[in-house]
Amino acid sequence: VALGMTILGLTEALSIARAIGVRSGQRIDANQEFIGQGLSNVAGAFFSAYPSSGSFNRSGANYEAGARTPIATVIASAFLVLFVLAIAPLAAHLPMAVMAAILFLVGYGLIDTHHIRQVARTSRREGAVMLATLLTGLFVDLEFAIVAGVLFSLMMYLQRTSRPLVLDVKPDPAPGSYHFTADSGLPDCPQAKMLRINGSLYFGAVDHIARSLQQVDAGQKHLVIVASGINFIDVAGAEMLVSESRRRRALGGGLYFYRVKDEVRRLLERGGYFTHLGPENFYPVKHRVIATIYPRFDNEICRRCKARIFQECQEYLPSGERRADAHLDA
Repeated sequence: VALGMTILGLTEALSIARAIGVRSGQRIDANQEFIGQGLSNVAGAFFSAYPSSGSFNRSGANYEAGARTPIATVIASAFLVLFVLAIAPLAAHLPMAVMAAILFLVGYGLIDTHHIRQVARTSRREGAVMLATLLTGLFVDLEFAIVAGVLFSLMMYLQRTSRPLVLDVKPDPAPGSYHFTADSGLPDCPQAKMLRINGSLYFGAVDHIARSLQQVDAGQKHLVIVASGINFIDVAGAEMLVSESRRRRALGGGLYFYRVKDEVRRLLERGGYFTHLGPENFYPVKHRVIATIYPRFDNEICRRCKARIFQECQEYLPSGERRADAHLDA
């Protein structure tokens, strides 16, 4: 219950702030909102106060009245005190239905129907989370609905990020280019594979990435991972890379990394994984990766190969021997 009330209070306060911020054009700092709510509840604990949060009706009424700064809330509170002291007996005769109608009208004005339709059109997953949270709030306790909404969102996030995109890439054929591209139209090299991973290598994505790496043709013993799309890696991801590196070395090949981000590299270094993967297998520029791998290729396979997608294999074999047909390619 306490956790549900905490999440409910923080979610309500942030939702109100963002709803008002969208209308007023203000930038909302979620961290500052959370800090403010936390300090408010800590102070209220010394006076046996109820858990505090934002108020849809109060914020909506203030904004509709032209409020622009926090001082508006102070002034409204002062007038409320005077109102209660002066005409509280008269207010007691107001029908509850009248007060409910006022609160409903103000609260309804804060419902952004345009944004709801936009979410439903843009993402089915987010629309499903929104609908599930609404139904849970209608048929179950509101506190549980907030917790359920958070859990639904977390499940969707894990499901989406647990299958990072793994692209088959080739060297960019453009003159002077040192990039890899997924739409070069070039054939596969029979001895090396290049894959680009777009996503985080964390515990939820390890199985998917490991399967993708193991599905590479056994003849392509050398694997280059274009790591510029990897923003984060955890211990499980690092251990998976070490395991794959050992497997490829046992096959007579290797695992190489191109354009690893500094944050990912630092984590690998702190955990000692960088040493297991081999510092010599990390490269910032493409031609250095291929120049390192190429001498390790099987000479006879290269002699018969017609793909020749690397600059290094246009004129010379891995042994350094000049190709017999090199003059025909010139």
